[in-house]
Amino acid sequence: MVIKVFLASSSGSTAIKKKQQDVVGFLEALKVDYAQLDIACNEENRMWMRQNVPEEKKPANGIPLPPQIFNEESYCGDYDTFFDAKEDNLVYSFLGLPPPPGSKEAVQADKADIVENGTHAEETNAEGNLDDSIEVPVEERNGDAHSKEELAQAADEEDEGEGGEEEEGEVAEGETADDEATEEETAGDEAPAEEEEAVEETDEVTEDTQAHAEEEEEQEEADDDREEEELRQLEEEEEAEVQEEEEEDLEETQEEEAE
Repeated sequence: MVIKVFLASSSGSTAIKKKQQDVVGFLEALKVDYAQLDIACNEENRMWMRQNVPEEKKPANGIPLPPQIFNEESYCGDYDTFFDAKEDNLVYSFLGLPPPPGSKEAVQADKADIVENGTHAEETNAEGNLDDSIEVPVEERNGDAHSKEELAQAADEEDEGEGGEEEEGEVAEGETADDEATEEETAGDEAPAEEEEAVEETDEVTEDTQAHAEEEEEQEEADDDREEEELRQLEEEEEAEVQEEEEEDLEETQEEEAE
């Protein structure tokens, strides 16, 4: 399986060049075999790329911009989906390739299998059975976690005088009531201040996030407009060249007829 990366070698867009270099550089770092297909100098590559990008993946104007990535005939995605896969350590899955043993993606896949099967590796032995090396106290296995010493101590406490127990109970209840009242007053004083601080922090984060998102959207729109304009100019230049060739052919034909 060969990974195909469709690029525009003569693109004047800095954004497109950066995206193409990012994709190619990362594939080389992973030592993934790939082929670069230029759409600027090869009309067949351009038409093939446009025809094989799924309709739901195309932009609003219907013209997909490079870089576009394929695995043989299967569409993988554009730069944005490639970037998301790289951030999530899922590039091999994005490319439709098996992750090499020991890679982050392979480790994640192994962990996912463990969680899905509901069994942790450290809890099983080589035969896949639960590890019997973990000792469990006899009392816990029998459903009785209390030792003989605890039972004897409980029996001694029951033999003590009821009068002493009643006095201790009254004192304990009085102390508990005072402690609860103090905690409620303290909580009542701290709660409003904490809520106000939380609200202020949330408002600040929301404003910063919204401003940052608006700046990114404006930048992306500007880049898209510039890229579309460059593609239109490129197409117009190619059409002009074709027209010039046709005119030259027509002039030669007329000269031959005149002679």
